[in-house]
Amino acid sequence: MTRPAREPYLETHQTHPEPLTPYELKLAGSVTEIFTAGATTLDEVTDGLNALGLHGPDGGPWTAETFRAEMRRLGK
Repeated sequence: MTRPAREPYLETHQTHPEPLTPYELKLAGSVTEIFTAGATTLDEVTDGLNALGLHGPDGGPWTAETFRAEMRRLGK
């Protein structure tokens, strides 16, 4: 028995009004890669970003604080 396809579910607040920038695409891809590799904590995410050579928004290494601040900024 085949199940009917489900419609994608997306809340309005989850949408992005503009096309993603190259930076946003790289960050999203990197975070996806890190979670796929098994990261489950914020420290593992920031360590993963640093290991991939992706600099924080200030040009320095990622920390929990810079990651939270950047997610807040990008989520607006």
